[in-house]
Amino acid sequence: MQHDFWQARWARNEIGFHQNEVNSGLARHWPALRLPEGAQVLVPLCGKSLDMLWLVQQGYRVLGVELAERAVLDFFAGLGVEPQVTEEGQVRRYRHERLEILQGDFFDTTAEQLGGCAALYDRAALIALPQDMRPDYVAHLQRNLPPQVRGLLVTLEYPQAEMDGPPFAVLADEVRTHFAEGWQLVERDRLDVLAENPKFLKRGVSRLDEVVFDLRRG
Repeated sequence: MQHDFWQARWARNEIGFHQNEVNSGLARHWPALRLPEGAQVLVPLCGKSLDMLWLVQQGYRVLGVELAERAVLDFFAGLGVEPQVTEEGQVRRYRHERLEILQGDFFDTTAEQLGGCAALYDRAALIALPQDMRPDYVAHLQRNLPPQVRGLLVTLEYPQAEMDGPPFAVLADEVRTHFAEGWQLVERDRLDVLAENPKFLKRGVSRLDEVVFDLRRG
């Protein structure tokens, strides 16, 4: 992980990637996964996303993973709760009722920590990683998640030459390549979201699509 980069972004409050509302693709497509109530959902590189709270409100347990302690503290402070904190290997676990966040490097998490997750929700992880790190990220999921996991993956597509990431453009063909082994992948939604993202407009990006994939393993 690019520790210094992300720690500095949070320290300077340069978090334009944070959304102040629940992702619309999550709300539209999550029910179709038909997960049992109480299932645990992994949310890698979670930041302080409100999507985690939405998942809890739907009856699920959430396990986020986040590098920046500032993000984790801000998340629980925003809820007005004091989490229980424990040291756990290379990471620190913050817990409050059905919400847990492992604070540390995602690549330091283990099968013991992630193996109870029946579902995956990735809106900010794959697109946050440079291209050379994405295969390692998918391989880590492959090694540490259980065989029948399912979930949603949200990506962005735009002309990469028009703006440096993160968030990076991750095209559908690349996604299919990463998840070719042992996963079923279906594109569920593709929306033009350029008008809703002033940062991209300001940088001169000519096209911005948000793409939602249904992921099923096994």
